[in-house]
Amino acid sequence: MMRYVALSLLAALLATTSAFADQDQKYAGPLSASEKAFVDGVRADLMQRFPTAADAEKAGYVRYTNADSTGAISYANFHWTSANAHEPSQLWYDKSGKLMGADFSVPYTKGAARPKMFGVNPGRWYEFDDHVHYVLHDSATGKMEYDKYVMAPDFTKAGGDPAHPTADDLVKMHKVKSAADVSAVFDMPAIWDLVVWLRPNPKGEFHY
Repeated sequence: MMRYVALSLLAALLATTSAFADQDQKYAGPLSASEKAFVDGVRADLMQRFPTAADAEKAGYVRYTNADSTGAISYANFHWTSANAHEPSQLWYDKSGKLMGADFSVPYTKGAARPKMFGVNPGRWYEFDDHVHYVLHDSATGKMEYDKYVMAPDFTKAGGDPAHPTADDLVKMHKVKSAADVSAVFDMPAIWDLVVWLRPNPKGEFHY
């Protein structure tokens, strides 16, 4: 979590980008009965389907971060609408490749109400701004570089289309020397994101 993108995840990555535009509306209270049922169901399902990072990769998830302060390494499948509890947009693993948690997401529309899904308090969801991620690969050494990103306004200003980013765009922006060095590039559009810890977390199951 990110998240990972926890995870992701993305908290450390986006802490300086105003990604958390709605902090005054967050909710961090104890789990309700419906929230506990959701977390228990997701844990049982994902621990069986994606116990290791290799399982995530086989299902189309792509690593795009280093380990964050929680030890989580994030993988995304580029599908940003989690229609149900079986469709996480991101999974995150520890350095041994064991599953730690997942993110669920739905598109963010400015001014729209927070998501009311899965029996989870709407205040559990975080808003992330549109940004483009990319991963580099050194063909000579095999070294991978993660945690690379460009915010959407900067990507657009440079002449690229954040919704359809390419390695050539990154070359034009002088982010990379060669398109061949880019192993993955993708847009993470503006989304509402729900972090779910599948392992015990003293700060709570929905805590970034």
